[in-house]
Amino acid sequence: MAEIYWQKEIETASPEQIRSWQSERLVKTVQRVWDNVPMYRERMKEAGVEPGDIKSVDDITKLPFTTKQDLRDTYPYGMFACPMEDVVRLHASSGTTGKQIVVGYTRNDLDIWDDICARQLCAVGATTSDKVHVSYGYGLFTGGLGLHGGAQKLGAVTIPVSSGNTARQITILKDFGSTVLCCTPSYAMYIAETLAADGTSPDEIPLKAGIFGAEPWTNEMRRQIEKGLGIKAYDVYGLTEIMGPGVAYECSEQRGMHVNEDHFIIEIVDPDTFEPVPDGTQGEIVFTCITKEAFPIIRYRTKDIGVVTREKCSCGRTFARMSKPMGRTDDMLIIRGVNVFPSQIETVLLKMGYTPNYLIEVDRVNNLDTVVVNVEMNSDNFSDTVAHISASEHALEDEIKSLLGVAVDVKLVSPGSIQRSQGKAVRVIDHRKLHG
Repeated sequence: MAEIYWQKEIETASPEQIRSWQSERLVKTVQRVWDNVPMYRERMKEAGVEPGDIKSVDDITKLPFTTKQDLRDTYPYGMFACPMEDVVRLHASSGTTGKQIVVGYTRNDLDIWDDICARQLCAVGATTSDKVHVSYGYGLFTGGLGLHGGAQKLGAVTIPVSSGNTARQITILKDFGSTVLCCTPSYAMYIAETLAADGTSPDEIPLKAGIFGAEPWTNEMRRQIEKGLGIKAYDVYGLTEIMGPGVAYECSEQRGMHVNEDHFIIEIVDPDTFEPVPDGTQGEIVFTCITKEAFPIIRYRTKDIGVVTREKCSCGRTFARMSKPMGRTDDMLIIRGVNVFPSQIETVLLKMGYTPNYLIEVDRVNNLDTVVVNVEMNSDNFSDTVAHISASEHALEDEIKSLLGVAVDVKLVSPGSIQRSQGKAVRVIDHRKLHG
């Protein structure tokens, strides 16, 4: 397709221009947090750095890191860099492991957020002729209102469905003529499953593209979604702490997600030493916000593992591209000394013809780690004979051990028996943490 841009002169700017923007905006942001955020002022003093020491993007490594714990410690408004009178909206993370992370936006912050989500929509081919079906959750979660704002800014018809009530979702997809679907990848899979169960062909819904994020998903899962919904599936990346969806987005080439570098500086650091690593090397993704007024954040350790490349993309965009996150340093399971990411197990399941509906349970029995992978059978591999199920379980166990170097127990369960999520899918229950 012909490439569509929202702000072409920015998205195709020269690397020199991008660095110039980043340097100028970083200097201003550092001064802003020094003046307005006591925690940053104290951290910078501890690191022996003052705003005058930051003259360009090359000086970013002089600055201290920010962690999620810092945001919890300053709950709710301790990290805000503007008066509350200037804040027009609050969002918050899900707060599943402690206090919620509360973030704020000024009117200008929201305008920028709308623009970067409009860039994402244009990159998947959306125009004012499209109908954007937003099935991310609304409310304090950033997904729904993030894509909603981008679709409205673009001038597309915006359908704020939110998540849940899948039968109604499908009716709206058909009757309203939705052409772009925005939701989590696991919910997209659930919509596809529901369509198939109802005997509805993907040809009966007018969708052409989907923008899926908020949880890890593999390229194998992408292919299943594309087949099940008859669309092209695109990745979007964002965190509540940085902005929400739209921090980085896939273009038509789908060879990594373009980081909106005029608003965010991306670094990849060694997760053990925290030293920067060269482009193309795997490490922890770190972001610095350089245009946010209410909640600018400096060198935020995302815990996501990825790679960045600055090679020119044939779509014409010049922003650096980051890989799909390859796992998380905090979601990473250490099983008998081996690092295991749930996405690695998912890759095996999909390769072997199973759905991405699974639940990994980790425990410790007699001081030994145990892993049980509960996997749903589907219509293609369902069996009610004990011998066939046992053989299939052993085949999966062998394949997983071959990839990970760790023995696991696989339990095949009946179709539909693993609870579906309409938000972020729960893939792991680590009983070691619950009673360790």
